[in-house]
Amino acid sequence: MRRGAPVFVALHVLLLVYSLSGIFSKLASSQEFLSPEFILLYGGMLFVLFAYAIVWQQIIKRLPLSVAFANKAVTVVWGIVWGWLFFHEEVSAGMLVGAAVVMVGVVLYSTDAAQNDADAKQEREGE
Repeated sequence: MRRGAPVFVALHVLLLVYSLSGIFSKLASSQEFLSPEFILLYGGMLFVLFAYAIVWQQIIKRLPLSVAFANKAVTVVWGIVWGWLFFHEEVSAGMLVGAAVVMVGVVLYSTDAAQNDADAKQEREGE
């Protein structure tokens, strides 16, 4: 396993957690404003976003910002999964194709960026 692989795993776990904020916010929107349920769900969303912000800073210390942001697009996939699982939303073929395109783009961009970083490092060491 490459040295950067644990950082990518951590990034994708973080993005999964980040996508949970959408569940909390959608559930909170169906509650009466300032009811105990609304406050609990809204607070859950804020907690997820707070935790995300802290861990995101650690991730971007270890990955190029462009790579980290490109990987953020996988939250589209999690949104489809959460919509189907929690809200019984219909998943269309177009949604699946779109999710696949997003995933392929993230993989291609990330591997290309990693190769470019390795090439740049090799050039610097050769000077």
